[in-house]
Amino acid sequence: MRSSFAKSLLAGAALALAAAAAPTAANAQVSGDTVKIGILNDQSGPYADFGGKGSVVAAQMAIEDFGGTVLGKKIELVSADHQNKPDIGVSIARQWFDAEGVDMIGELTTSSVALAVQDLAKERGKVNIVVGAATSRLTGDACSPTGFHWAYDTYALSRGTGAAVVESGGKTWYFLTADYAFGHQLEKDTSEFVTAAGGKVLGAVRHPLNTSDFSSFLLQAQSSGAKVVGLANAGTDTTNSIKQAAEFGLVAGGQKLAGLLFTLTDAHALGLKTAQGLTLTEGWYWDRNDESRKWGQRYFDKMQRMPNMIQAGTYSSVMHYLNAVKAAGTDDGKAVAAKMKELPVKDVFVGESGGTVRKDGRMVHDMYLFEVKTPAESKKPWDYYKLVKTIPAKDAFLPIEKSACPLAKS
Repeated sequence: MRSSFAKSLLAGAALALAAAAAPTAANAQVSGDTVKIGILNDQSGPYADFGGKGSVVAAQMAIEDFGGTVLGKKIELVSADHQNKPDIGVSIARQWFDAEGVDMIGELTTSSVALAVQDLAKERGKVNIVVGAATSRLTGDACSPTGFHWAYDTYALSRGTGAAVVESGGKTWYFLTADYAFGHQLEKDTSEFVTAAGGKVLGAVRHPLNTSDFSSFLLQAQSSGAKVVGLANAGTDTTNSIKQAAEFGLVAGGQKLAGLLFTLTDAHALGLKTAQGLTLTEGWYWDRNDESRKWGQRYFDKMQRMPNMIQAGTYSSVMHYLNAVKAAGTDDGKAVAAKMKELPVKDVFVGESGGTVRKDGRMVHDMYLFEVKTPAESKKPWDYYKLVKTIPAKDAFLPIEKSACPLAKS
């Protein structure tokens, strides 16, 4: 009798402990009774199509697919345009964190803004998830315990496009570089891959963000005699420099353009006649498999255009964040960040191979080397890429043992 009674007591205690440990709506700790997500990016400038309002739509899709609530509390989405200015971005982020109860800020296109907001989020103990900005410093020397980097970075772009172009014979390079944190880091990372592969960097010229006239910069690139002109820029800066390079006859004269950050949006803006043959690296493509096609069509129905890796990556980052809130039983930034690093990433962005979040905040997943199709090869609207090769997750990103992030050593 006593043995049976003792077993019953032990079983009851175990059940009580399990119930106490499991997060529920009843014991969840959610500040302000709402889980509030902010999408902060460029919605009116050179990166407006790169992420822009499309990323806001993708975030809303994630919230809807999650069910609209987490831990029994409503999920709310807010968004704003940082105009590619760090002071404006930080001002909005501070207002959101301090006065409006925003729990997580995401997307953050433009590296200078992303670095500044990540510092503020670290100070406030809040989560930020960078999708649109590229600098690898975000999970390097500027890393944060509550900061994450999602779709791609300058190392992955350089590893994909830079290495591929050198292997195909592009041994001498000259860079056309956006003059801020992203461009500088992309030029640096690509230069290292070029020289490691036996190539040589002949020089570089830097242009202001949102440049309309590239003539003087292109003339310098042309006169360098380099086989490859590496475009360490993005958005309309990339498409404008490619259009004007064609007018100046760079490609016709034997030089090759390497779009180091080139997305589906850019291919659409240029058209296949101009973009055909460009080699590029992306983390996602809508026409890669049945799952991506289905999600891409849902996005298209809302936006009348197919998504690029920034928009799909925003969807993924919001879904993973909400899964972590649910698992943590709270919207406390530090607790959620810890869960984000524990949970595997499983969604339409990472596909069948999945993704993992490292100690330094880098989400590691497969990347893809694509070539833009010729007009004759394209069989339907938005059919722009052909897959050259898959770059496995373990090879696509800087190995964590080489990371400058102190968290990587812990």
